[in-house]
Amino acid sequence: MRAKSKLGRVWRFATHYWLLSPVLFGTLLVARFGSTLIDVSVPLAAGWLVDAVAQGLRDDPKPALHALGWLLLLATSFQVSRQLVTFLLNRMSARAISAIGQDAFSKVQRFSADWHANSFAGATVRKITRGMSSFDTFTDTLAFNLVPALIVVLGVTATFAWRWPLLGALVGLCIVVFIAVSVSLSIFWVSPANRAAREMDSRLSGTVADSVTGNPTVKSFAAEQREDALFKDVVSKWAQRSVVAWDRGAWTGLAQAAMLLVLQAVMLSVGILLWSRGEATPGDIASLIATQFLISGYLRDIAQHVRQIQRNVNDMDDVLDFRDAELDVADAPDAVPLAVSRGSIEFENITFRYKSARAAVYRNFSLTIPAGQRVGLVGHSGSGKSTFVKLIQRFYDLDEGRILIDGQDISRVTQTSLRQSVGLVPQDPILFHRSLAENISYGRPGASLEEIREAARFAHAAEFIDNLPKGYETLVGERGIKLSGGERQRVAIARAILANTPILVLDEATSSLDSVSEKYIRDAMDRLSAGRTTIVVAHRLSTIQRLDRILVFEKGEVVEDGTHAQLMARPDGHYRRLLEVQLGTGEIAAAAE
Repeated sequence: MRAKSKLGRVWRFATHYWLLSPVLFGTLLVARFGSTLIDVSVPLAAGWLVDAVAQGLRDDPKPALHALGWLLLLATSFQVSRQLVTFLLNRMSARAISAIGQDAFSKVQRFSADWHANSFAGATVRKITRGMSSFDTFTDTLAFNLVPALIVVLGVTATFAWRWPLLGALVGLCIVVFIAVSVSLSIFWVSPANRAAREMDSRLSGTVADSVTGNPTVKSFAAEQREDALFKDVVSKWAQRSVVAWDRGAWTGLAQAAMLLVLQAVMLSVGILLWSRGEATPGDIASLIATQFLISGYLRDIAQHVRQIQRNVNDMDDVLDFRDAELDVADAPDAVPLAVSRGSIEFENITFRYKSARAAVYRNFSLTIPAGQRVGLVGHSGSGKSTFVKLIQRFYDLDEGRILIDGQDISRVTQTSLRQSVGLVPQDPILFHRSLAENISYGRPGASLEEIREAARFAHAAEFIDNLPKGYETLVGERGIKLSGGERQRVAIARAILANTPILVLDEATSSLDSVSEKYIRDAMDRLSAGRTTIVVAHRLSTIQRLDRILVFEKGEVVEDGTHAQLMARPDGHYRRLLEVQLGTGEIAAAAE
């Protein structure tokens, strides 16, 4: 039942994409059916030629020439129609595969932050590309092999049954046994081994991508040999599973070869019997010989194609899973664009727990940030600061309560409009392997080069960009690896400056900067945050002392709330203790002034 269900699921999936080009698909079916009927007719035409030669006279070759003409016409028509099928299939497949890739990519992009955090990027890429490739092979196998094979087998069996009932019955029985055994071996014996090998193939791709992406860490810990050993272990397991799958395919092929020999023996033995009774002509025997080669080839291919189809069904599983998966964080059916006029933020009795965590980060938590207020979030790691800003952007859905921006529940607005209203400079900014100009303008794609330059100057990124040989056209490498941590942070700040959102979030935005750069960025942050709601998550408390308000988090609760001066006035306060750890007690008096 599971195999049938899976095949039915893939069939519906494939049909959907084939029918994106209905006229092309219909024309392809007619052309494929016609070319296959022509192929079946060629052995019959060969028999007519043999009879014409055997029964004709040398001084009257017209019957033989006439039969030869039909044979050549059919052979030519088959080649022309087959090429027509190829051209039609090329176009239909290109459209369908492009649509599959776009749909899968679009769906994966919209999966939750939690999903991406728990998935190998390399494995995800592999699943999408393998699904696209498998759909292509699935379509080719059906169009060029399996469907024509079934037409030939059924057509030949019907023809034999009409002319020679005994031969038709025996050939039909052999074909039924051959197909039943082949399909059973493919689905219930070969397929599980292929599926196990496919799973290890995804793990292999994920391991390679993970290690290559983390190569700077590998080098810094001289861990090349450890990574080699890890890869050797994974590739060894892949090889073991692959050999099992390949061996089962080979044993299945051997069983099929034995059954084909039996079929050939039956066909030729019965043919000779019919000839001895005068029920078949020499031309019939010649046609029978050609037909048994034709049908044996198609039957042999049927078994291969069943295995191929089964592999394709397995390989398309992941893409189908992407398509059928429910989004963890989805727009409400009646979602409307967020309209931010002021930028006030309100947490209203929220409760939130990560799926992988035992305890909730927040329980019945409430907080209001007035419009235009600049707020700093401090506290120990795991106290809930980063979760706070992730929830504002709705990277996760709440368990209870709601978050309001200008009185609008963010779960009832479109995610696109929400995130276009909240600019983010993360602790570890991710850059694309594109030019610096493209990375800076990512939040505002239509920005001019002069606007990009101005944002870079504002973020003090122009100082290093102008010294690069290609300037703003410099490619930054995968994840921005060609830049230092501080340079990546400045580019991310320039990106936020250019996006010019009404709400700004800086999550440890100065963590990778030296003290001189930090001063520049603090000045830029002061100007950038003026007149807009700003939330600054910081461990380095020097970056938030001039903000309007500081919230001290402890285990998902705000334990202190006030300005820098107010919090410093508390001798045993949490904020003061945090600052003592960073600055030392000797500098506390100066910091409090």
